Amino acid sequence: MSAAGGDSYGKLVWRRFRRSRLGMTGLSTLVLLGVILLVGPFLAPLDPDRRFAAYQPPSLIRLDGQGLYAINARPTGQLDPVTYQPILSREGAPRERLGLFVRVAPYRLLGPLWIDRRLIAPTAPGGRVHVMGADRFGRDIFSRGLVAARVSMLIALAVGTLTTLAGLLVGATSGYLGGATDRWIQRVVDFLLAFPQLPLYLTLGALIPVTLSSGWFVAILIATLSVLGWAGLSREIRGKTLTLARMDYVRAAIALGADDWRIIVRHIAPNLMSHVLVRFTLTLPAIVLLESFLGFLGLAVKPPMISWGLMLQDVSGYAAIGSHPFILFPVAFVFVAVFAFNAVGDALRDAVDPY
Repeated sequence: MSAAGGDSYGKLVWRRFRRSRLGMTGLSTLVLLGVILLVGPFLAPLDPDRRFAAYQPPSLIRLDGQGLYAINARPTGQLDPVTYQPILSREGAPRERLGLFVRVAPYRLLGPLWIDRRLIAPTAPGGRVHVMGADRFGRDIFSRGLVAARVSMLIALAVGTLTTLAGLLVGATSGYLGGATDRWIQRVVDFLLAFPQLPLYLTLGALIPVTLSSGWFVAILIATLSVLGWAGLSREIRGKTLTLARMDYVRAAIALGADDWRIIVRHIAPNLMSHVLVRFTLTLPAIVLLESFLGFLGLAVKPPMISWGLMLQDVSGYAAIGSHPFILFPVAFVFVAVFAFNAVGDALRDAVDPY
């Protein structure tokens, strides 16, 4: 259906959305995140599981006539008199040459696809470059952050999709049917909204066997977050459905003999999609932050998988932060993702409902 002037509703929304600089910035960032999800290991300069010296500071990356090179810190043989950590220095350190499409050992890029190239990497065998430094095990933070984006975003998208679908169907059904069905559903929603979630997460972390595979651990995490996350949206959808159920086109469908399920799916749910879409974009950053929080507590994914929350476990030591502040860099990945989703969600909300 077209609006006045021949433009469809989608074109009008896109036109209003483009006027938001913050929204377009967020959308561009999401496109970049999408590229990272597809080819993150190719963009990573090092193997994310490869270990070097612990707590290596970020490398100095420079450009000369021969191209890019990195200067890495190396131990001086002395210990800090306060922290007793090895003192590192870049003075006299050799230059690590960096090249484009460098051949490396074959690795899995996506699914069954294996490649033996990296976009930018040290050209010398055994070379290293730490854009954001190295963690306590000597693993490159930047490379791990690019690879971890897949797991963190997979959890966010899966939980966001499941909670949105459940909230939409349950809320629309509750608001349309009313009566005893509505009362029972709302009591379940009240229970879920009042349920303290953190003790449940701690209990699950203690009950899940340590021998459980990483894949099953992530599946249990997604299922738990989905079960606890749909109640708020369903309450919002119920309120809107109570209004839509009194519209003339719904009454006409009832008069023509349409059953309840058809009315909910074909007549009520499509008119809720603008609200659901905005709510979905605003739910994703909340899930990213929740996964980071649970990972910080050790309740998210487990090795050998990598997630942003798992990387934040290194930040739990105050002494490590004081001596090596660069280990806070994983926060930057979370910040960028949350900013992008929030910016797009806010701009989309204004575009869908300009009033």
